[in-house]
Amino acid sequence: MVYAIVRAGGRQEKVSVGDTIVINRVAGEAGDSVEFAPVLLVDGDKVTSAADDLAKVTVTAEKIEDLRGPKIRILKYKNKTGYKKRQGHRQELTKLKVTGIA
Repeated sequence: MVYAIVRAGGRQEKVSVGDTIVINRVAGEAGDSVEFAPVLLVDGDKVTSAADDLAKVTVTAEKIEDLRGPKIRILKYKNKTGYKKRQGHRQELTKLKVTGIA
């Protein structure tokens, strides 16, 4: 089984062909192609981690849709001072389908 570790959206993801991943928002329309540079490549029993060998490999993915993550609530409170603050956040995300490792 061929899989690669790629740096995508601020963190590293383990991907193989046909997988869907959710990463931080990537610019573009649905159906666009996105390329990633792999950090590590595993092809069966052979592991490739040398930078000059990885420069020849690209991981391509197709953008499926843009979505938003769950809402998180941030509460700040200081005792005896009357300070309270409530804030919310929803992360902008993109769903991708990996189409090839070459």
